[in-house]
Amino acid sequence: MTQLSDVMQDIRKRQRIKPYPPTEPVGFWTGEDLLDGKAVKSNTIIFRTKGCYWAQKGGCTMCGYTYDAAITPPTVEDILAQYRSVEERIDGSVVKLFTSGSFFDKSEVPEKARDEILSGLSKKASKVIIETRPEFVTDKAMEDAKKHGVRLEVAIGLETSNDKVRIDCINKNFLFKDFVKASETAAKYGITTKAYLLLKPPFLTEKDAMEDMIKSVLDAAPYAGTISINLCNVQRGTIVDELFRKNAYRPPWLWTIVEIIKRVHGKTNSVIMSDPLAAGQARGPHNCHVCDYEFADAIRKYSMTQDIRSFDGLKCDCRLLWEKTLELEGWTFGSPLIY
Repeated sequence: MTQLSDVMQDIRKRQRIKPYPPTEPVGFWTGEDLLDGKAVKSNTIIFRTKGCYWAQKGGCTMCGYTYDAAITPPTVEDILAQYRSVEERIDGSVVKLFTSGSFFDKSEVPEKARDEILSGLSKKASKVIIETRPEFVTDKAMEDAKKHGVRLEVAIGLETSNDKVRIDCINKNFLFKDFVKASETAAKYGITTKAYLLLKPPFLTEKDAMEDMIKSVLDAAPYAGTISINLCNVQRGTIVDELFRKNAYRPPWLWTIVEIIKRVHGKTNSVIMSDPLAAGQARGPHNCHVCDYEFADAIRKYSMTQDIRSFDGLKCDCRLLWEKTLELEGWTFGSPLIY
């Protein structure tokens, strides 16, 4: 039987990869985040590294970020040059560090570069959020990171609390217990955890995806002070992209994420956030393309306020179609009701 990793590797081999200078980061931008219950300015830095080691073995079914990797692995000085190129523009209370892989993976970001970056940020940021896979959240990594005196949070792409969905639909290659262990390791050093969850990976109906997300939020909450619900969008060079082109995948409805938030609101002590990227586009989460931006704005407003009244007044005639989708997709033998 063909494994998902084999399929992903075949898809990746067919992609045209653009070469990028190893001294330039993938991206840098300013946005908003929550810090101790208040909306504050944030900066996001995406470092260009050799890429996620798991993506090089096939990787996750929805992830196209591996194509941002450098063709030649950047040196320590290359990565520090990336940081210095944006250092003077950092003016946010919260700084987020991404690599399209794991910042704590020494093969992506060597310890010397990591130490210098965190040391520099200790003078510029109130809080630093670092994306990583759970296997890199070790005692040594946490102890080394903590010595710089900056307030830290590790952000882990848990995606779902259901191991079968994470392995068979997402091809993530770790278990819920690995996330729990990473969270507990971080906590020993006063480092908090943020869980990224994925709404509607491939091979799930809209209703199954909604129910999986509700359960996942409640399961992850004891271990994550912040839960970010990422709505799946269609990235090139992925299994999701292949399915989308065959009309075999539809990104999630915005009605679905609103319903999820309503059902979990007040049931955890975690901050629940969501930023629906590409909302309103065919390849992104959407309703009927008439009400999409109103819904996306309400979701972002809730994320910054945690006020469930953000959804008051949301309505559209497409709600009936969404409800019928939840009702009928279970009878379509795995084929989504495309709209």
